[in-house]
Order: sequence, then structure tokens, then C-alpha cells
Amino acid sequence: MEQTEIATLDVRGEICPYPMLRTNRELDESDPKPNSLDVITDHPPALSTIPPEAMKRGYGCEIEEIKPGEWKIKLFK
Repeated sequence: MEQTEIATLDVRGEICPYPMLRTNRELDESDPKPNSLDVITDHPPALSTIPPEAMKRGYGCEIEEIKPGEWKIKLFK
């Protein structure tokens, strides 16, 4: 069975719209397209901007608070 490495995009310290724009670029321009991507953010508005954009691209989404004020947005096919 093939072990798939999950790509991680760290956008801590960036404010809107950059976390969403960088995530969209990663999903749209990576070759091959990632089956999963973990986005690490400390910007609360990104929690409501990244998931809908990812879902438009066919990704599922889970949000996990990894420590106070810091989240992992898990995107997956």
C-alpha cells in the first residue's frame, strides 16, 4: 500500500486575503494536484474563507484547533 505524504501550507502571520489566495494557488497550480493539504493558520477569518473555496474545487474540509489561536484546516479529496 502506497504511503501518501500530506502537503502542508503554513500561512501563520498572514492576513486575508493571502491565506486563501495561497491555498487556492496550491490547489490549482500544483502538479500533480494534491489529494490532501493541511493549511496552518493563526488568522481566524481564514477559517471561513478557505473551506468554501476548497469545496468549490471538490475538497472536503475539517478544522482542528492545534493550540489556542492556531488551526489546521485539513483539505482532502
